[in-house]
Amino acid sequence: MRTRWRAAHILAHRDGGHALLRDGEIVWEGDTIAYVGTRYDGPVDAELDLGEALVMPGLIDLDALTDIDHLVLDSWAPQETGGGLLWSREYFTDRRHDVFTPAERATVREYALVQLALHGITTYMPIASEVHSAWAEPYDELVDMARTSRRIGLRGYLGPAYRSGVNVTLPDGSRGVEFDEELGREGLRDAERFLDHTAALADPLVNGVLLPCRIETLTEQLLRETARIARRRDVLVRLHCLQGMHERDLVRELHGTTPLRLLERTGLLDTRLLVPHGIVIDRHPAVHGEDRGDLATLAAADVSVVHCPQTSLRYGQVLHSFDACRRAGVNLCLGTDSFPPDLIRGMDLGVHLAKVVDGRPDAAPAERYVEAATLGGARALGRTDLGRLEAGAQADLVAFRLDDIRDGVQDDPVRTFLLNGTARQATHSVVAGRPVMTDGRIPGTDLVNLRRRAQSLFDRMREAYSERDLHRRGTRELFPPTFPPYEEGRP
Repeated sequence: MRTRWRAAHILAHRDGGHALLRDGEIVWEGDTIAYVGTRYDGPVDAELDLGEALVMPGLIDLDALTDIDHLVLDSWAPQETGGGLLWSREYFTDRRHDVFTPAERATVREYALVQLALHGITTYMPIASEVHSAWAEPYDELVDMARTSRRIGLRGYLGPAYRSGVNVTLPDGSRGVEFDEELGREGLRDAERFLDHTAALADPLVNGVLLPCRIETLTEQLLRETARIARRRDVLVRLHCLQGMHERDLVRELHGTTPLRLLERTGLLDTRLLVPHGIVIDRHPAVHGEDRGDLATLAAADVSVVHCPQTSLRYGQVLHSFDACRRAGVNLCLGTDSFPPDLIRGMDLGVHLAKVVDGRPDAAPAERYVEAATLGGARALGRTDLGRLEAGAQADLVAFRLDDIRDGVQDDPVRTFLLNGTARQATHSVVAGRPVMTDGRIPGTDLVNLRRRAQSLFDRMREAYSERDLHRRGTRELFPPTFPPYEEGRP
């Protein structure tokens, strides 16, 4: 089937980079783009005139939340209650359990995947919290998630998350890591089993990857085994590290070195490695405040840093810096890591945070962030057929409306959209030539019912924090309202 879209603006690709095409057409047949230009004269089976819209390559989110958002609970907690949002040692030792059933977790993942689709994301690599699970992610649940992802039509890079340990609040109120090494080994076995499952599926929309959790929650042996399997099977690895001073302190305490040196020592720098968030390196003000070679090490190893500007800012952190990473040759791609999975808002925040960090208005212009969300993601995945709209590339594309008066007047369509818009303006998307979103809807999905079920599960997840808290505080104490409730009749 041959399909044509027309739009006022198309972010086309030529000569190795993006180029803006005015009043353009894009035509695809099957899963492949056949034509991008202004005068296609061949037959088509279906066509759509999108009017005043911007058509872009499908957005690539490589730290995509596939869970109920916990940032709304833990990004603002004061010091006296913040420790209560981790497991207590006693909970780890005696009482850890799943808050949700497998069927309920399937609902959570469906809700999150639909969120990605609604925000114009076409390719994703998932991240989920383990705080409400008995440990990490079981094999069977990732098999189910792959089915859901295929039904919606997204392009996923999937694997069960695994770990050897968990961050806990110790009896004296400090933080540490408690380990169960056999569960870590079991998780890695499940992860390799899932690689076999995806290979047997032979579906280009389901790609197996290795997704170990945070670096401080993995033993050195598990890190080495991850690297060995990744090299032998030539698969991607994504490992959360270089993301906080607490992580750096724990890694020094547990392994006697820095997180970056631990990546080197365990062989992970010799794999196809993605690192969210890449913040705490030598340039960080709390480390050395200057470049002592960390960026060069990452660039030499061809590590991709998954930059999540919106989530980082919400936790009071920032990349040091976007421009420095680019100049050093580090591949930058983007992630959302929380709700909403709005890469447009994330790119806008990143542009302006970069100005503050580097003290220059042109430190990270809009086009560099758009490249990270498309070409950078494609490079991280090793996919030269993604992140671009040109003949021969995969037909992964998304359309955003630009005709809302609330977006203001328009200068450059891309720059203005990032400054004034949001990914909620996405109306249509296609993955591998198949429609995923049509007129702002996901066919076959009851959004009202899904929202209701997700809210019910979030409420239960919120209540469950109390049983993990060292002091067993209630949710009203852990999560006080912004303002006191209004009481009728009270003077």
